[in-house]
Amino acid sequence: MSTKARILEVAAALVAESPNGDVSTRAVCEAAGVGAPALYRHFGDKEGLLSAVVDHGWEKYLATKRERRPGTDPVQDLRDGWDSHTEFALRNPNLYRLMNSPAMRTPPAAALESHQILTADLQRAAEQGKLCLAPELAAQIIMSANVGVALMLVSRPATFTDKTVSRRVRDAVHAVVFTPDVTGSGTPATATPGETGVPATATRLGALLRQTPSPAFTPAETGLLTEWLDRLSNTPTEDTPVA
Repeated sequence: MSTKARILEVAAALVAESPNGDVSTRAVCEAAGVGAPALYRHFGDKEGLLSAVVDHGWEKYLATKRERRPGTDPVQDLRDGWDSHTEFALRNPNLYRLMNSPAMRTPPAAALESHQILTADLQRAAEQGKLCLAPELAAQIIMSANVGVALMLVSRPATFTDKTVSRRVRDAVHAVVFTPDVTGSGTPATATPGETGVPATATRLGALLRQTPSPAFTPAETGLLTEWLDRLSNTPTEDTPVA
């Protein structure tokens, strides 16, 4: 094992074992059996070392995502993806908090890849007519909610003691982004068929258009039509509460 890899492995282990998720460069050097110059040569400073630990954490998280083959039901894949995300956070609380720390000013490439995997699953759901928002917006909603509930579970375990919280939040969020027939939530009493049908239809048409652009349109026309369809998908109806 190279010196750099040994320092990184030791730092990740110390972060996991630390009561508050923080480590000192001195402790890392002592545990790795190297001098401070070696650490600074490979990582620059403590922030660079922690950034490398974050990258290591994201790679660990994405390992299971990359190995997963898409199933025939993208909605079930998305449910499983939410649950595996929460389980990873609970197994690696210190690492997870560090991975989602606002102090990390530049998102790792692996974090963007995670978002792309989520968006791709939502794209498949849209192509099957199961999504009532554009995949990009749905991905933002799901990711922010999943990260939020996972952070609460690992940061405030004494308060968030109910093990069903993550699943309940998942189902509530999915009821917003998926069509009522998928979630079993039924059509809201205040909504007309057009209010629920238009967004879902626009979302599906937009997804299919992205997958297979129509030769009837120029690229500029396709882009404009996609923009209009996304606007139909994402604009709240008068009865939809907006925070």
